[in-house]
Amino acid sequence: MRWLVGWSSAATRPAADGGSRTVLPVGAQLLWNDPDPLWAVGDWRPDEVRVVQADPETRLAVFGVCGATNDQLRVGLFAARGGALRHLTAWPGSYTAVVQVGRRITVTGDLAGARPVFHTPWAGGTAYATAALPLADLVEAGLDVGHLAAMLACPDAPEALGAGTPYEGVRRIPPGHALVLRGGAGEIASFEPTASLAVAAPQLPAEQAVNGVRDALIEAVRTRLAGPRHAPDPDGRDGLDPGPVPGMGPAERRAARGGPVPGVGADLSGGSASGTLALLAAGLPGQPGTLDGHGERLLAVTFNDRATNGGQPYHAAELERARSIADNPRLRHVVVAAGEEALPYADLGSGPLTDEPGPSLTTAGRHRRRLLAGSADHFVGDGARQVLDAHPARLADLLMDRRRRHLLRPVTALAKADGPSAQSVLVPFTVYRAARKLARTSYGAGISDAARRLMERQFSEAPVTGGAVDASLAALAWCRPGPAARWLTGEALAEVSVRLGDAASRSPAVGRPGERRARAALARHAADHRVFEQAAEVRNQRLHAPFLDNQVVLACRALPDTLRVQPGARAAVLRSVLAGAGVRDLPPGWGATSHATHLAAVRAGLRSAVGDLVALFDAPLLADAGLIEARVVRKALRAAAEGAELPLDGLAELVSTELWLRRLLARRGTCWTGTAAPRQRAVAGGVVPRARL
Repeated sequence: MRWLVGWSSAATRPAADGGSRTVLPVGAQLLWNDPDPLWAVGDWRPDEVRVVQADPETRLAVFGVCGATNDQLRVGLFAARGGALRHLTAWPGSYTAVVQVGRRITVTGDLAGARPVFHTPWAGGTAYATAALPLADLVEAGLDVGHLAAMLACPDAPEALGAGTPYEGVRRIPPGHALVLRGGAGEIASFEPTASLAVAAPQLPAEQAVNGVRDALIEAVRTRLAGPRHAPDPDGRDGLDPGPVPGMGPAERRAARGGPVPGVGADLSGGSASGTLALLAAGLPGQPGTLDGHGERLLAVTFNDRATNGGQPYHAAELERARSIADNPRLRHVVVAAGEEALPYADLGSGPLTDEPGPSLTTAGRHRRRLLAGSADHFVGDGARQVLDAHPARLADLLMDRRRRHLLRPVTALAKADGPSAQSVLVPFTVYRAARKLARTSYGAGISDAARRLMERQFSEAPVTGGAVDASLAALAWCRPGPAARWLTGEALAEVSVRLGDAASRSPAVGRPGERRARAALARHAADHRVFEQAAEVRNQRLHAPFLDNQVVLACRALPDTLRVQPGARAAVLRSVLAGAGVRDLPPGWGATSHATHLAAVRAGLRSAVGDLVALFDAPLLADAGLIEARVVRKALRAAAEGAELPLDGLAELVSTELWLRRLLARRGTCWTGTAAPRQRAVAGGVVPRARL
């Protein structure tokens, strides 16, 4: 795991005994010194940490992949010195920027939330980092059980989660904001343009907006291709290569011990997002192959799940589309086949400790098998659905704009999505009524209704069966309980209900329901993607998700709602992106969704691992914290394994949170060293406190 950490103190000069240097992050690289030091911690590559300096008290550090030149960084530094933060977020790539101007420190997040910034009061000032666990170690924080309850009850509701983290006293800045520190005191500033709340912002013409998405996505991919190539040391000086083995060359030894291939690669699942990135990376000028220049083809990796029994027609169609796309002469296709050992919930006993819990902990081993066959710089299509697709609540936005005729095609497509039935003729009217109700419901009333439903345990509208109509109707609300809420105790639900009630009473000025729900869904997915990166991390490999870059998110937000809500809009936009890049020959069925194969794999994994999962909840830490009743969850796991229609996403969240708690409390050591370092790690004492409800 890689992170940066620093702090802003009230002191004007270093203390005589060394001041903050008596507390040091383990394995850190010092970028600048007291009284407001900054470190880079972890296995950062040399090109991932860049520092430009105008004078001894004015400097900028950029962490991650940034397409700006040094001259552009200096221009951004001068703009930030005058208070213009948006210049720091306008470059292509995915990065975190830290600016020091005298005693003022500015740390920028990103628009999606994939690169968060955390902060906590410490030693009369404020410490900040891009990971929450080091700050929890620094202040010896305990668990925030109320936040864990909110993550399980309403995971995509900013009103319930607030700015908290699973650690008491450690806060997160919202997406689209920056942390500004002056002499130890901090404030949160937005770098997004403000829009009117009374009327919708003027929208670009559809063709111009699609061209903007194309340009942003191509620039995001080009930025990764323009970077230097990285690879493990083939001579074994990094300690990984076991040395000469009879009949095995360096490449075979690397594959045997596990590790990425030098160069650039991409996922190729057969879907539109991964296929677009693979074709763009293969078609743009550059050498995606190895360092010696002999392998100029991009490595495309497809995962073939042989253990999944259900959804085989869909799975076969995905593999066929992937093979058709891989016929590109600049692609080298690798299919990673796996059986029951790679199902979800397999091998839960091993895995790294992530910064926060996330549902990807249950599938990390599955994904790691695919990534081990990938490249040192590997493209993934995560985030495409969240930034391009229309959230169902955007139907209410169209009604607020008096664009009723644009609802005809999406509601008709919903009526056909779940197949013909006697009720399909009523679906358009049902969806229209739900959208009209949401458009006429105020923000405060919508949040209050969600709080009431939690207290009364009303979860009937949750999409249990996975049907498109049920899911869309459930999403047509300002806020709704999450899939795991039905298994929480009454006390935990009451705590989350109080949080929602407080948010409703404050009634802050917010945007329209569709826009707000879409941003919340993107923020939750970005947080899950960050946990996925940490849980499935492969040494010497970097995962690149261009759809979560600032410039791509901004370009996608400019797409008109009338275009977003149309059936197949995501595939149409990505098809236009590829056409603009010169790629027009796509396989039949390109753009089809892949929910069927995912659900089939989850059910198969649940059936295979039900014994271990039930044993995991024999004496769960979640029950010790007062969040669940163990016997209720064990009963639900057995029922789901037998085929009962229960929300599988909710069970995955419960299992992943329990796993995370166990790994956290079994952890040894701390992130800090030095004479004044904390003597205990985070969650001191190793006991989950009983929920104070």
